[in-house]
Amino acid sequence: MNAIRSRAPLRLGLGGGGTDVSPYSEDFGGRVLSVTIDRYAYATVSPAPAGVEFHSPDRQCTGRAAHSDLDTLLGEFGLHVAVYRRMIRDHNGGRDVAVRLATEVDAPPGSGLGSSSALVVAMVQAMAEFLGASLGQYELARTAWEIERVELGLAGGWQDQYSAVFGGFNYMEADRDRVVVNPLRIRRAVHAELEASLLLYFGGVSRDSAVVIEQQQGNVVAGREDALAATHAVRAEAERMKNALLVGDVPEFAASLNDGWLAKKRTATSISNAAIERAHDVASRHGMIAGKVSGAGGGGFMMLVVDPERRLEVARALESECGGTVTGAHVTHHGVESWPVKRAVR
Repeated sequence: MNAIRSRAPLRLGLGGGGTDVSPYSEDFGGRVLSVTIDRYAYATVSPAPAGVEFHSPDRQCTGRAAHSDLDTLLGEFGLHVAVYRRMIRDHNGGRDVAVRLATEVDAPPGSGLGSSSALVVAMVQAMAEFLGASLGQYELARTAWEIERVELGLAGGWQDQYSAVFGGFNYMEADRDRVVVNPLRIRRAVHAELEASLLLYFGGVSRDSAVVIEQQQGNVVAGREDALAATHAVRAEAERMKNALLVGDVPEFAASLNDGWLAKKRTATSISNAAIERAHDVASRHGMIAGKVSGAGGGGFMMLVVDPERRLEVARALESECGGTVTGAHVTHHGVESWPVKRAVR
């Protein structure tokens, strides 16, 4: 049997982040704008001699267990175990198979790029093809969401799974239990100008998104008017940003990105911190037009919209004054994909 390899793109949360999290999404309707970039989560599934083998070279982790002892791998490979069990249950009649599942991600956990969800999407897709199952896009995204949020009880929303499955620029809406993904057709010139203006800054510190998300959830549940009004503003900026992209108004897009970040910081005190504010200030003084933390907040990657003629100035200032690394990013237009390989690379 051939091995199956898959990859799912990571994403930048442009606007509306946090409105996809329960209970806000169910009570008021979530609205999220995201775009996938050229960083990926990879998964390779191949036959194994016996039991289950998990490999994660980027985390320097390896685990092997008999099917009856999978719980012993939950500590290092909780996502992998959950994906294996769900796919065997749903698509192999509950009959165990001997498999080797190897994964790697182009960003660390807690990066703010949706890496954990992209990894789950990649694993689900690879396992599905390995088992001869065909999942539609919505079914695949829903399955990945259920594995993370329901079966494992991990805090978060739904935007990451749907972004990784569909790929490209997407404006996503959710009301009650239904998510609708609206792909955006962005003119090539607008696409190119955005890429010329985009930088990613990583200060070297990841964060536990659950802490930030749980504070946001708590503020909504408690009915805090300031936090609720701020979350409404975050949702409104997602629509404003979408409209700016559709008409090709990059300055308006940047202004909305900035306003959305200011609103998001009002939803919870853990969204920003001194290191984030310092990086934002340094970048602003050297050519940044707008900037925000991608994802839940509290750390991870910052997304910067800069004057294209001052890209190097911004990058050098951040790296010299704040440390960390600055890179560019390119938009991808394809979501998760998988393909057979004659043998997995060992």
